[in-house]
Amino acid sequence: MHIDPDSAAAARAGAPSRFSGSLLDILDQVSYARVDPAVIDDPIYRLRYRAYTREGFMDHNPDEICIDDLDSAPNNMSFGIYIDDELVSSIRLHHLTATNRTSPSLRVFPDVLGPMLDAGMTFIDPSRFTADREASLAYPALPFLTLRIAAMASVHFGADQCLALVRPEHGPFYKRVFGSERLADQRSYPGLHFPVALFGATVDSIRGRVAQRFPFFLSTDEERQLLFSQTVGQHENRHVRASARQAYDAALAALEPR
Repeated sequence: MHIDPDSAAAARAGAPSRFSGSLLDILDQVSYARVDPAVIDDPIYRLRYRAYTREGFMDHNPDEICIDDLDSAPNNMSFGIYIDDELVSSIRLHHLTATNRTSPSLRVFPDVLGPMLDAGMTFIDPSRFTADREASLAYPALPFLTLRIAAMASVHFGADQCLALVRPEHGPFYKRVFGSERLADQRSYPGLHFPVALFGATVDSIRGRVAQRFPFFLSTDEERQLLFSQTVGQHENRHVRASARQAYDAALAALEPR
């Protein structure tokens, strides 16, 4: 099995903290499923709706779903996150490049991201991060399990930065975990009842410092290929098991003297 440098660095960093160890245990029960954008009744859209309306972040609608034009963009990838095959959260990603200029962050901050795209930079732009209320109470670390897929995409696509278009008060979390820096002051986002600010983390930070501190962000090349390289039709919304423990244990074994 190929051992990537991130896994090797995490293994050399020593035993994971109690927190990281507990997340590795939970990830043994976690799977991810990519959403077919043509299926508008996928449960993640109802999960979004319930989460946003519960907090008063969007208006009610008769369909009781939250979906927009960005969900059908060619560079969109949306995922459901499952624990023991129960949907607990969801997230949407856009792979933002000079030739694929569609994403939530670019829509709100074109003056900030446009010149960076012109210069050849690429981004993973996560959005629509929503969670089931009961699951959030049962699994306080659910944000880590969900954002793991954004970290994986950043590595898989070789992006320069992973963005965070979030409420300003959430900025310290992204700075603490990913080393994110604020790229722009807060603005309004169409359809949401709260302001958003733009943060960005270099993928080098995610691959190095973050993987060593939080080895549950590790993944195998096989998991990344299954989630990001094939079409949704090929996936048939299949559940892909999290591989963090497999990647970490393989790196530990590779360090053992032969």
